[in-house]
Amino acid sequence: MKYSKWIGLLSAAVIIVTCFTAWIYVPSVQLKVGGVFASGKQNFGKPGLVNIFCSLGAIIWFLLSRIWAKRTNIFFCGFNMAWTIRNYILLTRCYGGDCPEKEVGLYVLLAASALMLLMAFVPDVSVKEEKPAE
Repeated sequence: MKYSKWIGLLSAAVIIVTCFTAWIYVPSVQLKVGGVFASGKQNFGKPGLVNIFCSLGAIIWFLLSRIWAKRTNIFFCGFNMAWTIRNYILLTRCYGGDCPEKEVGLYVLLAASALMLLMAFVPDVSVKEEKPAE
């Protein structure tokens, strides 16, 4: 694809920005949880740090035009997608009948991670054709 590098870079930037927004809201304790923050006494950690790390790595690999960089990018984007699914499962499950409300940021994170992985699978790389030995 002609624009796969630019769409992948945009998706990585969207993931980084989304990590600083709210992902879920727990109404019983008035708690908002995002990728790098949680407003309250509960310790949710910083689940978005791995997404930020993988997105920064993917930005580097999207910019390099070597075949080994494109293959490494598939690993970074795949790990980012796996971590996003892990965050979705852990943060949206109910605890003792108390179910959190999903915010828009969590859906944007899922969509941007899937798009970034798709763009890693279809890089714009020219392949040199070798002539057979005579």
